[in-house]
Amino acid sequence: QVQLAESGGGLVQAGGSLRLSCAASGSIFSINVMGWYRQAPGKQRELVALVTRGGRTNYTDSVKGRFTISRDNAKNKVYLQMNSLKPEDTAVYYCNGDPTVFDWGQGTQVTVSS
Repeated sequence: QVQLAESGGGLVQAGGSLRLSCAASGSIFSINVMGWYRQAPGKQRELVALVTRGGRTNYTDSVKGRFTISRDNAKNKVYLQMNSLKPEDTAVYYCNGDPTVFDWGQGTQVTVSS
C-alpha cells in the first residue's frame, strides 16, 4: 500500500509563499490524476488543485492564479507552489489521487496570518 507524506507547511504572513511537497512511498505513475486537498477547521475537505499524468492542471476558483500544482512521476512526488497567500488559505493540506485511491497522510499545516 502506497503511503503519502506531505511536508512544507508553516506559518506565513498574508502575501507570502510556501511550497508543499508530497512524497509517495510507491509509484504514482499509474494514477492519472493527483490532487492537493485542504481542510480548514470546521469545514469539509476540498480539492483545490489537480494534475494529470501528462501535466494538465485545474484549480478551484479561489486559488486560480496563485497556486501551481506539478508532479514528478520519476520521483513519485507532487508539489504545490502557493503564492499570494491569504488568511482563508489556512488549513491542513493533503495530497491524494482524484478520486482518492490511497489512505490519507497526516497532511501539513498551513497557517496564514493577516
